[in-house]
Amino acid sequence: MNSDACTAEPLSPIPTETARRRPWLGLSILLLAGFVTIFDLFVVNVAIPSMQAELGASLSQIGFIVAGYELAFGVLLVTGGRLGDLYGRRRLFVLGMAGFTLASLLCGIAPTVEVLIGARVAQGLAAALLSPQVYASIRVNFSGDDSRRAFGFLGMTLGLAAIAGQILGGFLVEANLFDLGGRTIFLINVPIGIFAIAMARFIPETLSPERPALDWPGVALVSLGLTLLLVPLIEAPTYGWSLWSFLALAGAAILLVAFYRHQEGRRKAGHQPLVDMALMRQPRFAQGGLLVLLIYSTSSSFFLCFALLAQTGFGLSPFEAGSIFVPCSIAFVILSLSAPRLVARFGTPAIAMGALVYAIGLGVLIAQVWIAGADLVVAHLIPALIVIGGAQAMIMTPLLNLVLGFVEERQAGMGSGVISTLQQVGAALGVAAVGILFGAALGAGLEGQTALYASAFVSGMSYNVAAATITAALLVSIAKQSR
Repeated sequence: MNSDACTAEPLSPIPTETARRRPWLGLSILLLAGFVTIFDLFVVNVAIPSMQAELGASLSQIGFIVAGYELAFGVLLVTGGRLGDLYGRRRLFVLGMAGFTLASLLCGIAPTVEVLIGARVAQGLAAALLSPQVYASIRVNFSGDDSRRAFGFLGMTLGLAAIAGQILGGFLVEANLFDLGGRTIFLINVPIGIFAIAMARFIPETLSPERPALDWPGVALVSLGLTLLLVPLIEAPTYGWSLWSFLALAGAAILLVAFYRHQEGRRKAGHQPLVDMALMRQPRFAQGGLLVLLIYSTSSSFFLCFALLAQTGFGLSPFEAGSIFVPCSIAFVILSLSAPRLVARFGTPAIAMGALVYAIGLGVLIAQVWIAGADLVVAHLIPALIVIGGAQAMIMTPLLNLVLGFVEERQAGMGSGVISTLQQVGAALGVAAVGILFGAALGAGLEGQTALYASAFVSGMSYNVAAATITAALLVSIAKQSR
């Protein structure tokens, strides 16, 4: 969500019974858009071995395919929301869906891995235009019980998208429709996108009553700074550390400092900044932002490591690998429904306990792989995966609510935008960190492929255990402070 979505109102009253039904008709289209953006976060993992075989992608290039989407998505989320406020949320929805559909087509027909990476970045940019309009349109077109129902449908849809990414994605890759292999996971978005654009007329158009100018220099500084931060980290597993890598990291530091100063300058001059740095200087919010960055850095990296272990290491088909992961996703959806009640009853300690269980679950999973090595039966990991999925549900959504609770009401929109950005940037950073560890283990190993990938999985996932453990410790500290 963005800084103005919480206060905006529809452009005009809805006078007729047919018009009153339009928000619910429009909701189905909004949910479809939410589905495809999350589906594409998850589905790419089951197609990784297919991409490696067909396009000869290296581990670093796989990292760019995954993290490029997340970085582009995260960096422009706030910008996408602000553009919807300025020019109309339905208009930006159509523009974002058109871009997403075209980028999906480019992904599906990409002749080289470099073209695929570029198309994935474009897909992430389009998703950043599209996704904020989904949340903001629901917020301004529904109120009271209708709002709770609509957001409940959205949460259920996003959970189903995560499951479908594993099952449907695995089926599409394995079915090899029209001899397209893994390309079908992108091409399926094309008819969906065309349908959503045609039906977008059922989404009521809304604008924000406040029309702040967009800070394009700020957008450029933060986008380039984060790109220079991530590119050398993702390249490291294949190309190692060169002079260019260190220069890029130094450039990233300079640009991010310049972004901070630019935002402060706009605030002091009375202009609305892209990010209010006074918010970032609030200790509890800054600590919460670090928690979000850490815990979301373990999500995509986990899926990436598991896909490489199950498919490339142990030879499972995409559908088999996706099916093994489904119980984890189901546990996530089920616990997501009860987590708010548990947190309402027990408070922050419930989230801290979830983080502790998450770290222990990851540790048990790693121990299973490490002990069994080449003799591992991947299906034996299902109990640990179920625990991990349930624990994630106890952390992720409740953590967002906890962190946003640290923000004053007048800054709620800004805080939501920052936290949404940290989710995606954290996911991209996690892929980079795990890729370095996973790639180093692959390069140093002398075992057969199965044992080598088991060893690399243990090495890569050690980052996730560390991040989850730090998260649990910080949450325990917050729980003590709130007593």
